[in-house]
Amino acid sequence: MSAARSAHHSTAPASRAPRAGRGRAGLLTAGAALAALVLTACGSGTSGGSGKTGFVSGKNGIATVALADRHQGPDISGTTLDGRKLDVADHHGKIVVLNVWGSWCPPCRAEAPNFAKVAKETKAKGVQFIGINTRDSSRNPALTFEKSQGIPYPSLYDPAGKLMLRFPKGTLNPQSIPSTVVLDREGRIAARSLQALSVKKLHDMIDPLVAEK
Repeated sequence: MSAARSAHHSTAPASRAPRAGRGRAGLLTAGAALAALVLTACGSGTSGGSGKTGFVSGKNGIATVALADRHQGPDISGTTLDGRKLDVADHHGKIVVLNVWGSWCPPCRAEAPNFAKVAKETKAKGVQFIGINTRDSSRNPALTFEKSQGIPYPSLYDPAGKLMLRFPKGTLNPQSIPSTVVLDREGRIAARSLQALSVKKLHDMIDPLVAEK
């Protein structure tokens, strides 16, 4: 009996350890996913950071910032889905449309044809679209998505959502998937939407910035 009890006690901790490890790993994974999906809550008006942020949320779901109140966008750079280096700063002087998306995301699939269309329509006006692909475990599904949708612009590969976290608190930061943030010609954060966008709503975000001098 004592030998049996001794054997039982010697093997029990080993059987419990993997379960504890799996539990901790699961919590870490869930926390990382939550951080990527739900970042700083900016509120619906001028709250969400220290001091006045200066942005206003419209009834169309698009938040905009007056020229005098805009904050400089963060460093957004990395490797694209096809393995090339890309730095948003290289497009200084252009209006940059940043779209956070995933191939697994139904709203992203719904808006993709609209992004492809408007990217082609506005390219000659000095507008550069750049995607930020996130939470795809490998590049292959995302590349297949881009090809099937006829996406004509590059996307940074950001599976852990780290680029989303670079946006400063109190600014129009991406908080969901999909999110779209538009930078003006000086690289300042000018507009944001946290929903799938139609062709009209994309133009609502971009056209006023094209008209700025």
